[in-house]
Amino acid sequence: MSNLVIVESPAKAKTIKKYLGPDFDVMASLGHVRDLPEKSLGVNIEKDFKPMYLTIDDKQELIGKMRKASEKADRVYLATDPDREGEAISWHLAYLLGLDLNDENRVTFDEITQKGVKNGMSNPRRIDQNLFNAQQTRRILDRIVGYKLSPFLWKKVKRGLSAGRVQSVVLRMIVEREREIQSFNPEEYWTLDAVLRAHGSQATFKARLKTKSLTDNELGITEKAQMDDVLKGLEGAKYIVKKIENGERRRVPEPPFITSTLQQDASRRFSFTARKTMRIAQELYEGISLGETGSTGLITYMRTDSLRISDEAHRAAQDYIAKTYGQKYVCKYNRSYRKKGAVSAQDAHEAIRPTNMEYDPETISQYLNADQKKLYKLIWDRFIASRMADQINETVSADIEANGYEFRASGYRVTFDGFSKLYNPATDVKEEAPSMLPKMDEGDELVLKDLKPEQKFTQPPLRYTEAALIKALEENGIGRPSTYAPIISTVLDRGYVEREQKHLVPTQLGTIVSDLMTDQFPDIVDVGFSADMEKNLDKIEEGKADWVKTLSKFYKGFEKSLQKAEKEMDGRKLEIPAEETDVICEKCGRKMVVKTGKYGKFLACPGFPECRNTKKIQIETSGKCPRCGGVILQKKSARGRVYYACEKGKDCGFMTWDEPIAEKCPQCGSTLFRKKGRNPQVYCLKEGCGYTRQGK
Repeated sequence: MSNLVIVESPAKAKTIKKYLGPDFDVMASLGHVRDLPEKSLGVNIEKDFKPMYLTIDDKQELIGKMRKASEKADRVYLATDPDREGEAISWHLAYLLGLDLNDENRVTFDEITQKGVKNGMSNPRRIDQNLFNAQQTRRILDRIVGYKLSPFLWKKVKRGLSAGRVQSVVLRMIVEREREIQSFNPEEYWTLDAVLRAHGSQATFKARLKTKSLTDNELGITEKAQMDDVLKGLEGAKYIVKKIENGERRRVPEPPFITSTLQQDASRRFSFTARKTMRIAQELYEGISLGETGSTGLITYMRTDSLRISDEAHRAAQDYIAKTYGQKYVCKYNRSYRKKGAVSAQDAHEAIRPTNMEYDPETISQYLNADQKKLYKLIWDRFIASRMADQINETVSADIEANGYEFRASGYRVTFDGFSKLYNPATDVKEEAPSMLPKMDEGDELVLKDLKPEQKFTQPPLRYTEAALIKALEENGIGRPSTYAPIISTVLDRGYVEREQKHLVPTQLGTIVSDLMTDQFPDIVDVGFSADMEKNLDKIEEGKADWVKTLSKFYKGFEKSLQKAEKEMDGRKLEIPAEETDVICEKCGRKMVVKTGKYGKFLACPGFPECRNTKKIQIETSGKCPRCGGVILQKKSARGRVYYACEKGKDCGFMTWDEPIAEKCPQCGSTLFRKKGRNPQVYCLKEGCGYTRQGK
């Protein structure tokens, strides 16, 4: 028999062909083959939202080849990815190739390995109409919103803008976070640490002031006068240990990755965008050539909300851990994790994990590029750690009284590292290294070495990073992890949001568009409304909701909002204020303004069209080039990372990631540079100098 198997990508086709053998021909559709038309709505709203699909122009020749191959084959298998998009591609392929939707010709692979392909081919099923309907509903929803709202923005703001059902919610979240930061009023507060030493110990430790007169209420100090009163009340005080509590704390490893947590961790550790993370993960899933072994899928399917791990994978991990780290590091049971919120429709797959314990990162390192190595090792470490024993910590806390004031000191030490021998999750907040208190007994008097009052101010919320935004989207049920990458890319590509280092900052244009959308289309940009729509899509996938009724209910409210907005905004157009700079146009003397073009921001004369002068934006620093003495400019890489380079460009060639500071080198008088990180340094880059010191 001759068999035809159709997948999405050539890489996946190559890997699967290796396992299926000579009786199978494997072709790649190169993604979607049909879609709604580009230049019209393509949805007949009056006739139950019937979509008008067209074959994508550059796929016509490929479809012709697939038709010929399918006509010759005794059987055709549709083996696109095991999710909504994959189901939709299979549905459209079946239509174009004249296949019966009732035939059991749909196969899916949770992993592209010999076992995974064999299991998939052994369990063909019909195309899941509910799964397809869920994808179709999302596509139609997004088309209606984008097609109807984008022209509205063109008329009321400027041409070329776009609006999207989910992207508008994301933009609003970023804009509102920026407003929270701008309107934040810091409040003063004070902390007081007592630096103490136990008798018989040379080591000091800190205890923080908590309460007065041993009440249960924390002592809030909001001004210096209050702190002065506390310090006065502590004059001559004895510091007596009133209570000691010893205990044990077990720290459980993080679960294996799902799509969203993989994107977050890769962003925090490697500054990978969500799009880049998913691209690399797709490569690892579809197959990497491992020399004589051939192309092999290294991870399970990477679009999943499931924390589940198969018993077989767990046992294989246990064997690896016992062999590599010792039996005491093995978790004796298949640790289960519960995901917050309702189980979503993407819970059918396992969590993201390596497919084979023989392919540890070091063994196959030579076959992976730098980014693949990073992501594969991250997935490997997280999975293996989730199968390892808990970390065990010995904890101690002490309540210390001094003249009616109570201080609290606590510490811990790791008595068994467990999973942390291999992996610790990346966080946005730097954690302090563990410390242990010296041996003390209740009733002991401690030696006071110092009292350290410190004035502090409450801090505004942080701007979103990609990792923080993905976490917020997931927590609020907005979009799906598989859609986060294109959503974030869209708001950046449209110029609504910019990157400042790792942070996402709304532009003036983004703020204007978001405010207009919030004012005229409150439902579209409402977090709760968007989350409810995702739940409705899940219900359609599960066969619990009708896709036409879901669209009809949405469209009734949307159409009213659109008509109301057109009426209220009739004759009005919002102006985008020009961002004026201090740079003077050398041709006409006006102050130049910031404009945005195809290749980003630039300076332009506001006198256009009389004066057409433009120039690149240059941010000068206070530093001088250590090579030629030229001005050092602050620039941004293609990924948005700030770096510093000489104004003379290639003629000089000086460039550094480290920030120049105003301070001059005490040895040679050249500009000093600041290197950030865990061990910050200030140093000189002048050739032959070598000056350096620790510190910020």
